[in-house]
Amino acid sequence: MKDPLHLSEQVCFPVYSLAKEIINQYRPFLDELELTYPQYLVMLVLWEFEQQTVNQIGEKLQLDSGTLTPLLKRMELKDFVTRIRSSVDERIVNISLTKKGTALKVKAACIPTKMMESMDLSMEDLIVLKNIISKISKK
Repeated sequence: MKDPLHLSEQVCFPVYSLAKEIINQYRPFLDELELTYPQYLVMLVLWEFEQQTVNQIGEKLQLDSGTLTPLLKRMELKDFVTRIRSSVDERIVNISLTKKGTALKVKAACIPTKMMESMDLSMEDLIVLKNIISKISKK
């Protein structure tokens, strides 16, 4: 009988390893854009929604403001985003793309294709993988 506590019997470990590997494969593409992986995720949100509050970004990315705030400050220093406190409620910080941040979208457009090529997976494989992950992740 197999021991259910052996590392080789765990589902979570290959998923953890895969997540790390995928992020490592993103690194050379993101280095060209001067973005870390979490910063890239923020940019994806902003390219889609243009302006968001820190809390809205956090909800979409499942990150808390303690994680997002220093990340957004670094992105502001690179002139990718602006952070502006709401005049109605100063606890709310609105995040918007700068011209440089908007222009970065053109350079980033090739990343999904490059990632698919680097992982040597077909579009069908990726769809199956994404569907399985989404099924597990549903709350």
